[in-house]
Amino acid sequence: MTDVRETFVNALVDLDETTCIDLLKTRIAAKEDPMLILEDIRKATDIVGKRFEEGRYFVSDLMMAGEILSQSMALLKPVFGEHKVASRGTILVGTVEGDVHDIGKNIVSALLEADGFTVVDVGVDQPPAVFVKAIQENHPVVVSLSGLLTEAIESMKKTVDAIKAAGLRDQVKIIIGGGRCDEEAKEHTGADDWADDAAVGIRKIKAMAGA
Repeated sequence: MTDVRETFVNALVDLDETTCIDLLKTRIAAKEDPMLILEDIRKATDIVGKRFEEGRYFVSDLMMAGEILSQSMALLKPVFGEHKVASRGTILVGTVEGDVHDIGKNIVSALLEADGFTVVDVGVDQPPAVFVKAIQENHPVVVSLSGLLTEAIESMKKTVDAIKAAGLRDQVKIIIGGGRCDEEAKEHTGADDWADDAAVGIRKIKAMAGA
């Protein structure tokens, strides 16, 4: 890894927004291969996720990382327009009906997008029919149902039931995510897996997508 690449990775891992964005702009201006930049972003996001799992980073740090990544991807997207980049797969995310919390969902979306996935975000407080329609239109490999409230678990179950009723259940893997999610909630909703924080959710989604 060159000095510039290493400095870029370290800046992102250390959540140094100014240095990270300045270096990114320099690398884009130098017409560096965008796939190398994306590779560095993936490496940095893996480290950020591990630090969160180890208790060295907190939700506020993940939010900061998500913000830096959103800015980075906004700068990179026009460059990728000049290069055909194969998506690693489509991930559908959304907060279920009755819940408007979106911090965890937004962090997951930003990190997955930075990792080369196509992310379709249907938003918050969405009824089962919205998820069913989005699956039919976008053909995701994984569906991530998000919710922070206890009541969200029942909405997740209704959403999974609706996906089954539409004949789509065997076409997607489903993960539920949020502070109230656990093994019991997974069994109750009929999901394939669960996560109670963003970093674990990202790792599990990537595994479910075969990445």
